[in-house]
Amino acid sequence: MDKDKKKKENVVAPGVGIFVIIVILVALWPSIYAYLDRLLAPSLGSLNHFLPTLERFGKGTLSFFVVLSIPFSLFCLIGIVYCIEGLKRIRAREVEKFDLKVEPAFEKVPGEGNRDLSVRWDKAANLLNSQNENDWKQAILEADTMLEDVLRGLGYQGDGVGEMLKRVQPGEFKNIDDAWEAHKVRNRIAHDGSSFPMSHHEANEAIQRYKRVFEEFYYI
Repeated sequence: MDKDKKKKENVVAPGVGIFVIIVILVALWPSIYAYLDRLLAPSLGSLNHFLPTLERFGKGTLSFFVVLSIPFSLFCLIGIVYCIEGLKRIRAREVEKFDLKVEPAFEKVPGEGNRDLSVRWDKAANLLNSQNENDWKQAILEADTMLEDVLRGLGYQGDGVGEMLKRVQPGEFKNIDDAWEAHKVRNRIAHDGSSFPMSHHEANEAIQRYKRVFEEFYYI
């Protein structure tokens, strides 16, 4: 691969160099013409008849390259933009592949639990005992906030629960489907608010899904 790359560079570089040399020569042609006129005109009178022709040729060539430089510059600009966007896509794929998860610096001991999350969970679960539908929804919103904290504690990265769940690899998360389904209910509550009617059965089902996720990692 390195040899092929070097060959391509060797093929492209001379062409670019020749083009640059031609442009420089055409741009400097008036100075070259004046110098030749002063240097050779006294000894070669016939050159005075030939130099105007060269001057016209130089000006015409210069005009041609000026016109050619416009689409060439546009082509280069498009190429630069395309390469930048390509690098962004490659970087995004690298992030997805290599930065999916940050391993925590410690391993959680099974059965250890998390006292703070357990207290928050008890408060959220107790809201289901209410007869108020808004309390049920509040329980789910709190449980989803807990899920985000758990995922971050496990080392997953992303803006919000949805992005972090997308980065869970097969085999890392047994109850991933429960997490997704519960999070979908949370999104409906957050987006639709009071216009989203919820039964006590639906609320309890969502809470049980969250519970299975938390129990999998011994957080409650």
